[in-house]
Amino acid sequence: MLEKVKHEIELMQRHIVILRAVVASQPIGIMKLSEQLNLPFHRIRYSLRVLEQMGYIRASPSGAMATRQAEELLLHLDEGLDEMIGLLSSMKTDGG
Repeated sequence: MLEKVKHEIELMQRHIVILRAVVASQPIGIMKLSEQLNLPFHRIRYSLRVLEQMGYIRASPSGAMATRQAEELLLHLDEGLDEMIGLLSSMKTDGG
């Protein structure tokens, strides 16, 4: 059970790293992101597809562009992560 959760967190981390790179360098293509982040092309493409489906980026002829929804996510990301950390801490046997 914990392995699956860990995998999902690692995947979310990659999506966030890629989203931040898009915001910083938009418009940006898959090849440039792959070079910039030192990640395989197929992982970049998968994350971009997921981010697009979720409404955080949009495709343009020049490359990926962040949406207003992405800016909102990144603006409130620390708060959401702190909430998740609190939930995880409360599950520890010592009560967190």
